[in-house]
Amino acid sequence: MQNTVLGVEHEVAHRALAGRLDAYTDEVRRCIDAAYEVMRHTDTIDPPVRDIVRTAGLSNATFYRHFASKDALLLAVIEDGRRRLLDTLARRVPAAPPGEMRVRAWIEVMLEQARNATAAANTRPFAVNGPRLRDRFPVESAESTERLLEPLRAALAEAGSSQVERDARAIHELAFGTMNRMLIERRTPTRADVDHLVGFALRAITRS
Repeated sequence: MQNTVLGVEHEVAHRALAGRLDAYTDEVRRCIDAAYEVMRHTDTIDPPVRDIVRTAGLSNATFYRHFASKDALLLAVIEDGRRRLLDTLARRVPAAPPGEMRVRAWIEVMLEQARNATAAANTRPFAVNGPRLRDRFPVESAESTERLLEPLRAALAEAGSSQVERDARAIHELAFGTMNRMLIERRTPTRADVDHLVGFALRAITRS
């Protein structure tokens, strides 16, 4: 009888905890989505907390229950964007034939951040404030770059690059520089823009 009661109590406690975790997850998601929305409207990575909580429909107390500071939320937003980008790379790059086609897939995914309207709106504040962001979070920025370079390095090795690390960083700078310029200018890369950049990168790999 006692074991049965304890089992019921455990189940009730588990459900209560799961409910709280679901609520916490929902609140964090709402804060992140609200941060994206406010940043889109202001083109800044420093929106006031009051604007974020108002947009999220939450209180200051709820915000600070999950985030020690606005910087903590900003890091969560950066991580959220990076996770989405890495998930897309994980789907698209291995799906392409090994070698040059995977290099092409990597570049195309990068530029889609400027070609897709929703992605462009979410990414533009980070393009506009890129130098400030790297200065403010140097460790996190370097880690983000490393994670993004991993599938590109593998694709370059398959493509026969003799200088994988140099080629990877050069292509990264080329793709991100193009993407950021397009975002800042509020321009959408055309298919021809993407193909030209890919062709340029692949010719450079062959010559290297």
